[in-house]
Amino acid sequence: MSSFVTEVLASSGKLVKEDLANKICKISRKVEDTKEEVCDMMNKKYNEFHPSLQASEDLMLQVDSVSREIEALKNCIEAEVQQNLTVAVNEYTKLRQQLEKNTIIIKMLEYLKQFHSAMEDFNKALQEKKYVDAAHHLKRAKSSVDSLTDSQTSQLSLIGTLSSELTVQRENLIFHLGDEWKRQVIWKLSPSKDPAGQKSFPKAELMLSGASSKDGEPKPPALLCSVLQALAIQGDLQQKIKLFSQVLLKNMLKPLVMHASLLVRVSERQGEGTVLALQCLEESHEERSTPSQVYNKLLMVFKTLHLHLFDVSIGDKKLAAILGELIWEEISQCIIHECLVYSIPTNSSELEKYNAVIKETEEFEKALKQMEYLQHDSTDLLKYARDVNCHFASKKCRDVIVAARKLMTSKMHNTVKITPDSKPCLPKLPAPMPEVKQEDVKPEVTMENSKQLSVWRLPACRISESVQQLMELAINTLVEAVGSSTQTAFQLFFTVRNIFQLFYDVVPTYHKENLLKFPHLAAIQHNNCMYLAHHLLTLGHHFRAHLPKPLSEGVATFVDMVPGFRKLGAQCFLAQVNVQRAELLERLSTAHNFRNLDDEDNYIAASKAVRQVIHQLKQLGTVWQDVLPVTIYCKTMGNLLNTAISEIITKIMMLEDISSDEGEHLHTLCQTVIEEGPLVFIPLVEETKNKKYQEEVPLYVKKWNTFKELVIVLRANLQEIVDRWADGKGPLVMEFSSSEVKSLIRALFQNTERRAAALTKIK
Repeated sequence: MSSFVTEVLASSGKLVKEDLANKICKISRKVEDTKEEVCDMMNKKYNEFHPSLQASEDLMLQVDSVSREIEALKNCIEAEVQQNLTVAVNEYTKLRQQLEKNTIIIKMLEYLKQFHSAMEDFNKALQEKKYVDAAHHLKRAKSSVDSLTDSQTSQLSLIGTLSSELTVQRENLIFHLGDEWKRQVIWKLSPSKDPAGQKSFPKAELMLSGASSKDGEPKPPALLCSVLQALAIQGDLQQKIKLFSQVLLKNMLKPLVMHASLLVRVSERQGEGTVLALQCLEESHEERSTPSQVYNKLLMVFKTLHLHLFDVSIGDKKLAAILGELIWEEISQCIIHECLVYSIPTNSSELEKYNAVIKETEEFEKALKQMEYLQHDSTDLLKYARDVNCHFASKKCRDVIVAARKLMTSKMHNTVKITPDSKPCLPKLPAPMPEVKQEDVKPEVTMENSKQLSVWRLPACRISESVQQLMELAINTLVEAVGSSTQTAFQLFFTVRNIFQLFYDVVPTYHKENLLKFPHLAAIQHNNCMYLAHHLLTLGHHFRAHLPKPLSEGVATFVDMVPGFRKLGAQCFLAQVNVQRAELLERLSTAHNFRNLDDEDNYIAASKAVRQVIHQLKQLGTVWQDVLPVTIYCKTMGNLLNTAISEIITKIMMLEDISSDEGEHLHTLCQTVIEEGPLVFIPLVEETKNKKYQEEVPLYVKKWNTFKELVIVLRANLQEIVDRWADGKGPLVMEFSSSEVKSLIRALFQNTERRAAALTKIK
């Protein structure tokens, strides 16, 4: 029986008739025989030493013959057998490919069978409301379609049809699951806007259809559990819970936090289930809920949801955990910004009481962790509650800045009287901190003894009531800093500095128009700045020893701000003085340079101008005298009066010809100024002790004596003028130069020998 290869090759018609296997056997036998003969010969040759040359030659010829036969057979195998083997392998490959194609077709048929079976099982499970089984069957059907899609021999039209059917049935399942969800979880929301004029509160009601277990404890219904698990299998649970969480946040959780008048009511309806509803207390007038109230209301909602809805395991995760991940960040921020931020104390003495809020927050989060709404140990809510010192300082600083800005933008004309004995209400502070030695603290103002304190007293004046309150606010804030933590003390101290910097920046800008328009306000602003500068000298020194390092080592100071406030007050008042000076000069400009006063119209105009100047000075005296310190008032009024009489002197000295009538008119006008001008310096009743300063008019009006000499000259004769000159030794010499006196003589008197003689005496 020939071998398989021989049969294949023989069937092809290319192999010679002689059987290769037989030839190989024959050659093998010849080889064995030759081997034995060679071995025998070699043994005889080298072992027995029999001379056999002829035999050896014959044997060698035999070996050569066998070798040639083997070579020929080898060539035959390589030339014919190898070629025919390749043909056989190709044919075998084609058979294998055909077999694989048939196998793929069989698998496709199996997938189709699986799809059909899964869809049949799906429809049956859906009718029986076995939603978990239905979801699994639908998932199995999808797997079959995916396998068909990956198959290379699948028909595209068939796959499209199956995919469409799968989509339709998936939507059918989602619809049924959604319908079951709506039956189990029912929201009733009413419009949140009430009629105009009434408070608007959202009205929400959530009904959870549930069943009780055998032991009477509430638990989520089995049908609801299967709905949730089926949604999870389909990948739609996250979206469903997300929509629920958004409605829950907007209509129930956030309103409970934001409105103190809202409560949550839990009730059982026979045959329906548990109802969560918001209830408004009409008699409640609280503006904000306390953290304890908020936590209690929220826990009532979360516990009810946990008992009747969210105590369900989805895979290795609780449904409560999914809801917690969706709502925690938003609801915790709402609690912080709508509740906790308003519970932060405004006074350091109340910080101890806040420990109760921290404990309530810890208990609230602990309860949520037990129900698995929370997974993390540290949350923003608890961090905020525990970091009360920082929030207290921030809130205090914010409130202080808001209060300060309100004072700065209030009306300035409400004033209070400040006397040299007036002092800010500085509280009695505790002993300095142990690490700061009192003798190591250098005072900001060097004072050798207590007697020198009088040098630093404020003169009597009026300041804005709001500025006095601002200083009290700054002092109270510094008192809060004493005994506080280092961080809080730093924040409060630099907030006080910010208050004064804010005053420096805001007040001149906010009241800019009024400060230029109303002299009264400009004087008050001047006093305000000087008042603040005065107290800033020693304010830091009073508190420095009681503050932590490095504030106690010299950082706690306000002295650097003093020059700025002094300059600010001076600039503000100087701007108003310049406005008044310009108005005085404007009024005097209507006097036609005091020329031709023998003309009635010109005299009336000049007289009116002088009267207006006197009136303006009196008006300023009325609004400034009780406001400005006495010395500042006298210097200012003296400066303005000096401006007026300097202008009058200049105009008169420019006249080249003054008739007797004109001279009389000029004398009358100037005499009016001399008589009524000093009246603005008459002290108030409470300022009688300063009378000596206010009666010395020449002390504040530099040109006063010059003006008086001019009035005398206007009515004097030539001899009287010469006498007052007194050869350069009289009172006239102190006020006028010889050229000015000669100019006056030439303007007042006609050119006569007497005038010439008088002029020669003026040297």
